[in-house]
Amino acid sequence: MAVIGLDLGGTKLASAVFSEEGDILHRAVFPLEQRSGAEVGALILQSVTDLLDISGDNNWSVKSIGVSVPGIYYAASGKVWAPNIPGWEEYPLLAELSETVPETVKVQIDSDRACYILGETWQGSAQGCKNAVFIAFGTGIGAGILMEGNILRGAHDIAGATGWLALDRPFKPGYEAVGCFEYNASGDGIARVARDFLAEDAKYTGVLRDKEPQNITSKDVFAAYDTGDALAKRVLENAIHFWGMGVANFVSLFNPEMIILGGGVFGPAAQFLDDIRAEATKWAQPISMKKVRLSVTSLGSDAGLYGTGQLALNALKS
Repeated sequence: MAVIGLDLGGTKLASAVFSEEGDILHRAVFPLEQRSGAEVGALILQSVTDLLDISGDNNWSVKSIGVSVPGIYYAASGKVWAPNIPGWEEYPLLAELSETVPETVKVQIDSDRACYILGETWQGSAQGCKNAVFIAFGTGIGAGILMEGNILRGAHDIAGATGWLALDRPFKPGYEAVGCFEYNASGDGIARVARDFLAEDAKYTGVLRDKEPQNITSKDVFAAYDTGDALAKRVLENAIHFWGMGVANFVSLFNPEMIILGGGVFGPAAQFLDDIRAEATKWAQPISMKKVRLSVTSLGSDAGLYGTGQLALNALKS
């Protein structure tokens, strides 16, 4: 028996056929290449069809398909809101998949943040945990929250929209679009804070001054930090402050066994794990903070893909 997993991101679609034990039997990655709306849906459907054909040729009996989406999956309607994919405000993904796959194959869709924690508890560093949180730091920030073995989704499937954590005051212009936490501590946020600091510090003459402000990325900031750049150090000290407060809030609210930091930022920010824990310890409920394990993802960029495999297997239990 096998399952298919598809992890849709803002720039690519990763897909795989998994064994029950979690081995990847076949995998493929497709760039979205400016696709939008129904074009992205067509790419998913074609990928599913191809994987079903490959599975048939290899006698892998596919029983279920799991799909991760970069936004909100509305379970009641089967529709998806994905802010980074134009035309996916209420995209009917479940209906399209149900028309494509055989009736004997189950289809389960969930948010990328839910799949991150599912992947880590299945094949990653959170195996055996029933209470764990995966905080993904990429373009934005989202959290997959596992409580008593169940994904926490909220009344409207929006739980884990972590970028909107209120961690500072006063309220600043820009927070309304992405939230306070994301504004300061996501990949885009690190670049944004660097631009803010550049505008405020006319005396700074380091390597980031040589770049057009609108073109600065978080990679540029990390690279500048590695050379000892003073402004990059300030930017990342600011991020550590916010990362620590974010972790502390999850520790105090949910008393998890483990918090995993992932996404493209972790990555290069893994070097600050001890600093983040020290910052979180200042703010968090002290007994809970002493007991929680803090880790960087062990699955890297595949956390969501593995999560879709677990999502597909879980669908067979329902």
